[in-house]
Amino acid sequence: MKKGLILLLYISFIGSIFSQTKPPKKKKSEKIDTVKTEVVEVVSKYNAKVADANKIRKSPIIEVSDKNKRKKLSYTIYSAPVASTFTPKTGALKGIDIGLKEELHKNYLALGYGNYNSPFAELYIHKNKKFDEEYGVKAKYLSSLNDIQNTELNSTFSNFLSSVFYKKDERYFNWKVSLDGEIYKYNWYGLSNNNFIASTLNSIDEKQNYTYLKAAGEIDLFDAYIDNSVLSISHFSDNFQSKEFIANLETNFDIPIDFINRQLDDLIVKTNFEYLSGEFERDYATLNKVDYSIFTANINPEYKSEFSGFSYKIGASFFASFDTENKLNNFLIYPDVLINKSISNEKFNFYTGINGNLTTNTFKSFSDKNPYVSPTLFITQTSKKYDAFLGTNGIINNELSFNISTNIKEEEDKPFFVKNNSKSDGTNTSLNGESLLGYEYGNSFNVVYDDVKTISVRAELEYELSNKISSKINFEYYNYETTNQTEAWNLPNIKGDFSLKYKTVKWYAATNIFYVGERKDLLFRSIYPSISNGIQTLDAFVDINLDGGYHFNDKFSVFLQFNNLLNQNYQRFLNFDVQGFQALGGVTYKFDF
Repeated sequence: MKKGLILLLYISFIGSIFSQTKPPKKKKSEKIDTVKTEVVEVVSKYNAKVADANKIRKSPIIEVSDKNKRKKLSYTIYSAPVASTFTPKTGALKGIDIGLKEELHKNYLALGYGNYNSPFAELYIHKNKKFDEEYGVKAKYLSSLNDIQNTELNSTFSNFLSSVFYKKDERYFNWKVSLDGEIYKYNWYGLSNNNFIASTLNSIDEKQNYTYLKAAGEIDLFDAYIDNSVLSISHFSDNFQSKEFIANLETNFDIPIDFINRQLDDLIVKTNFEYLSGEFERDYATLNKVDYSIFTANINPEYKSEFSGFSYKIGASFFASFDTENKLNNFLIYPDVLINKSISNEKFNFYTGINGNLTTNTFKSFSDKNPYVSPTLFITQTSKKYDAFLGTNGIINNELSFNISTNIKEEEDKPFFVKNNSKSDGTNTSLNGESLLGYEYGNSFNVVYDDVKTISVRAELEYELSNKISSKINFEYYNYETTNQTEAWNLPNIKGDFSLKYKTVKWYAATNIFYVGERKDLLFRSIYPSISNGIQTLDAFVDINLDGGYHFNDKFSVFLQFNNLLNQNYQRFLNFDVQGFQALGGVTYKFDF
């Protein structure tokens, strides 16, 4: 059936083709028309124009749910005084060459060794935890185990310092606790003459050890009238049962006074309460026990502001001092005024002012300046009645800056170091039945006090040739006018120093040159007890030091130090020669946890 239907459709299609009429043939004589009429369709892309667009004039309406509507913001401000700690400093804006980026490490370990059998070690560890906790450890050791040439007694020394701290940041304040320790070992090797026989030298125990321990707590408050407060307690002792205890509380306040005038800045009030107590087993003359106990309270209000191009500080220091051992009470007031004026686009600054202070002398402070003092000192306070000064500082160009000033001050009970008179002539080891101690052979120093008026001039010049090379020179001149003492013992009239630094990515080097003028000390006619017989002058000296190093990478470096390059056997204190030429080298390793 299907086959028949297909055959029928095929025959119908063939028939329709042959049934079409053929076109008539044209004669050869007729012309053929070659032009034909056709329809050409051109298809192209549609390029829309602005004119073809119709603007929709009906604005849509957007309905916002009540939950999404913006709510009215209401707030309140709690006004609290904020202390300004920024103090503008006149100076030049210097270019900064960032150079290659250096990988910084918070921790390092340095080890070294030098002539005079001098080992050296230093460690510093610092760590932050959770961005609000911080702690650190620092330790340093340096010693010299070989004696200085031409010294009859042991002249070695060793120093060890350590410190640990922990700091915590809270929401409204931060606090910090720390513990510092020091152990110093020295020898009274500066004998007054070379006439000591061997048996006497062998009997001298010249060793002296100092031990210092200090615990401190500090708190800094935010948005409060109390800016910060520090409480510290320290203890100092030596080989001869000497003891010294100090408790100190220092607190700073920021008190708003804008209720008087809105333009007024805050009033800064610094307070300090200190208690000093100590004892020596004996004094140098009578062998009696020496006790001292002093309580001091200090309040120092100051106000800082600006007026007509002048910046100024006006204040005063109020002291109340109670010396319980000597039954002395003092109530003192000192000025505290500073005025600054900048000119020539702040390139030059003139300043003047006057201040005063009451300083509590301690066994610790004296031993830091002169470790060869005897443990037989009289301890009292020094009153700086006034210190008036006038000076100028500024910049000459971007590389050169200067500071020149002159001072005049008057002090009551200013301390001086003087040599103790020897109780031995070189042969005896006892006096009046008492065996001599290691510091009683004219090889230690006492402290005397006097009222002194001092006029001084100081000039400082700093030149920065580039970011790699810089230099600095400092000169100081002092004129002392004493009341009872013949001279300002062991204080030079002229001091100066020069430094030059060079630093690149890999290398660094520096030189320091110190000049100290002549100083004077007492001479005695004979052994103790004896009056002074004259004055001995210590020669001026120049001390040249060099140090430098090389960085292999961000972690490893080496260093080398040279001290007393001129190999001079000068005396820092009478009969105490210093070491000659010294060299110390080592390696430093920086790391992170």
